[in-house]
Amino acid sequence: MMLLEVESIRRKQLCGALETTIETTIGPDTISHPHINPSTVKTYLPWVVAVALFMEGLDTTIVNTAVPAIAEGLQVTPLSLKAVVTSYILSLAVCIPVSGWMADRYGTRRVFGIAVAVFTLASILCGLAQNVPMLVAGRILQGVGAAMMMPVGRLAIIRTFHKSELLRAMNFVIIPALIGPLLGPTVGGLIVHWFSWHYIFFINVPVGLGALWLAHRYMPDYRGDARRPLDVVGLVLFGSGAALLSWLLEIFGEHQIDATSGVLLLALSLGLLGAYFLHARETPHPLLRLALFRVRTFRVAVVGGFITRLGVGGMPFLLPLLYQLGLGMPAWQSGLLMMPVAAAAMFMKFMSSRVLARFGYRRILIVNTVMIGAVVCLFSLVSPATPIGLIVLLGLAMGFFNSLQYTSMNSMAFADIDVPDSSMASTLSSSMQQMSMSFGLACGSLVAGWYLGDLPQTDRAAVTTALHYAFLTLGGLTMLSSLSFWSLRPGDGESVSRGRVPEAG
Repeated sequence: MMLLEVESIRRKQLCGALETTIETTIGPDTISHPHINPSTVKTYLPWVVAVALFMEGLDTTIVNTAVPAIAEGLQVTPLSLKAVVTSYILSLAVCIPVSGWMADRYGTRRVFGIAVAVFTLASILCGLAQNVPMLVAGRILQGVGAAMMMPVGRLAIIRTFHKSELLRAMNFVIIPALIGPLLGPTVGGLIVHWFSWHYIFFINVPVGLGALWLAHRYMPDYRGDARRPLDVVGLVLFGSGAALLSWLLEIFGEHQIDATSGVLLLALSLGLLGAYFLHARETPHPLLRLALFRVRTFRVAVVGGFITRLGVGGMPFLLPLLYQLGLGMPAWQSGLLMMPVAAAAMFMKFMSSRVLARFGYRRILIVNTVMIGAVVCLFSLVSPATPIGLIVLLGLAMGFFNSLQYTSMNSMAFADIDVPDSSMASTLSSSMQQMSMSFGLACGSLVAGWYLGDLPQTDRAAVTTALHYAFLTLGGLTMLSSLSFWSLRPGDGESVSRGRVPEAG
């Protein structure tokens, strides 16, 4: 069960990635669909993207809840269903980089609609699966659809709303995405209790059809200014390197391969990514244009976010371990204790715009990162004697500060990105965030496993102590990551937080 919680964690974090932002106001020359006017798009586009994200978040958490029932129905062990998770993640890693090129070439409306249709069709195929290979194939197809939905939906938001409107628009979009993981465990539990596990995938069908209808009516059709060829060599290098690295991080710590093979495969994946870096510097139309990192706000947001996620990325995985293995709580109670995190995150969405306008990105990111690290460290004090009320309070604080952090990092990333570069910036940031999630989960697992050593996970006291030390280590790492935001200037990001045009130079 712990292994298959990883996908749920990733989708929740990917919700943070979707809080990204930016570009120009919509104009009559930017919409090719004749039945859409600018005011209607601004009204309904957030609903289009929100419904798609809700479907993704709901699907992931329902699947995790139903893993024991799926294993029983297919007459396999739960651990053998690990491929159901890794296949989805690998397809994300390979397909996200090409999403920007697809949107530029074929238009956001067509690509987004096809992505929703693919995800819905894949859900039906998963529900009809009669064995593990069929289920894995369906999950790969779902990952392809999800990889296109997220960056393309974000790109449509970026190019529709003015920078001063983006925080409000993206906060609206992300709330349904947070509701999905809240409902998923309950809905999944009821479905597998009263019906067959196959129905957990069929529930996506009406939601997907609704998203298709909304996309057909209200999704604008943005395209690139000039057609650029697909960087096939770059896709092979980056896609294979990212997929191999994601797979290694997924199986990290499970001893499925020996250390020598692991080191060789890690070197191969890093070599492929390094080869892409050299290739991208020479080709005129790279798959991911790394020159965008010359934009200071984009560089600090993406790189700083990568470093910050090393400390906090593993918390949604480690906290259930603390509650279930360390404190001996049942799974349902552990799940309830994770709900305050999502509730506080949703509450912060209504406040983040005013907070950022009042204090600015530089001050918020420096101070808030330290606050997150402090909260992570405080979880080291949680023991069987800790009152539930205090644990809930810590969960609320974690959700509150995490939500502000992701909103700040992801929205500032596009503050100084020009309109023609918005598609490439969206794809590049999505790819980096996907990789940072893998590193964050692996980092949390590594630290906790290192402190636990060879002690059995059935030793409650040993598990609790190891997790306490892990929280202190990750909290300290998170506090140090605040240094990555010191290079920001006081006025950075004001085009988003206050609607101001940045001064030249």
